[in-house]
Amino acid sequence: MKIAVVLFNLGGPSGPQAVRPFLFNLFNDPAIITSPQPFRWLLAQLISRRRAPVAQKIYEQIGGKSPILEMTEHQATALNTRLNDSDDDEYQTFVSMRYWHPMSDETANRVKEYGPDRIVLLPLYPQFSTTTTGSSLNDWHRAAAKAGLLVPCHAICCYPADGGFVAAVTGLLETALKTVPKGEKPRVLFSAHGLPKKIVDAGDPYPEHVEQSVTAIVDRMDMKDLDWVICYQSRVGPLEWIGPSTDDEIARGAADGRALVIVPVAFVSEHSETLVELDIEYRELAESLNVTTYIRVPAVADDAAFIGGLKDLVGQALIGGDSGDRAGITSGDGNRACATDCPTCPLNQRTNQNV
Repeated sequence: MKIAVVLFNLGGPSGPQAVRPFLFNLFNDPAIITSPQPFRWLLAQLISRRRAPVAQKIYEQIGGKSPILEMTEHQATALNTRLNDSDDDEYQTFVSMRYWHPMSDETANRVKEYGPDRIVLLPLYPQFSTTTTGSSLNDWHRAAAKAGLLVPCHAICCYPADGGFVAAVTGLLETALKTVPKGEKPRVLFSAHGLPKKIVDAGDPYPEHVEQSVTAIVDRMDMKDLDWVICYQSRVGPLEWIGPSTDDEIARGAADGRALVIVPVAFVSEHSETLVELDIEYRELAESLNVTTYIRVPAVADDAAFIGGLKDLVGQALIGGDSGDRAGITSGDGNRACATDCPTCPLNQRTNQNV
C-alpha cells in the first residue's frame, strides 16, 4: 500500500520580496482575522503593507529569509527514512506550508501525482489551535477537493503529551540545565506562541494543550525543586493576549536573581520567533535587566526521539481513522486532549473527512 504523509507547518518568506505577500496570506486567513470579505482582504492588505518593512528587518538578522522550509524538509526526510525502514507499506512524505510555498494546492497536486492509497495529515503543531492545525486542515480539504484527490484521508489533530515529543524536549532541556553555572538557581521559562484572548474565550484549547505538554515534560524530568513557568511570546496588535508574557517573566526572573533557561515548547523547528525573538530580542532584554545567565534550549527539529514519535503518530492516524471515533481524524494517543464539549475540537465535528 502506498501512503502519503503530509507535514503541515506555518511557512515563512523565502526572501525579502516574499515578506509582504507572506504577511498578506497570514492576515487574509479567516482563522486569523475573522472579518468577512472583502473587509478581511482590505485589512490584510493594510496590515501587510505596514508590517512588511519591520518584518524585513527581522529576517535580515537571519539571512533575509525564514529557514523553516529547509528545516521542515529535513524533518520530512528523517521521518520518511524511519517509516520505510520497518514497514511493508511504501511511504512518501510531503511538506505543506500554510502561508508560503509550497502551500496546500501545490502539495495536493504533488500527492495526487504520487497516487497514494491513503493519506496521513500530520501537523507539526503538537498543541491544537484553530489558528494553526485547524486552519491547515481546512485549507488542505479545500485544496484536495479542488485537485480531485479522492483518497481516504486520516489526520492527527494534536499530540501535546506525545512520548517522542516529550522525550525530545526533556533531553534538550536536561542538557541545557547542566550548563547553568554552579551556584546559580535556574528558572525554566516554557515559552509558547501567544494567542489573542478572544480566540481562547471562543473555545480554542491551545493553552490547555500547552499546559499538558509542560506537565508531561516536568513529570518526565522528575526534579522536585525545578523552578518553572509557562509564558507566551510574539504579541502583536492592540488586542488582549493570553499571558503571562515571556518578557514579563524575564523581568520577574531578573528581579528574583534567577538564571533563565528558555524552552520553545510550542515550536518544533527554528524560525524567526526562536532565532530572533528568543535568541536576540529577549536575550538583550535579559542582559539589560542584569540576568547573568540566559540559555535558550533548541527546538526539537529532527531529534531522533521526536521523529520516532512522529512515526508512531502516523501509525496511530491510520488506526484512529478506521476506529470510528471520527472518520479520518484522531488525537495523538487516541484519547481526547480537550473536553468533550470543546466547541473547536475536530473530534467533536463528526462529519466524514474522506477527501
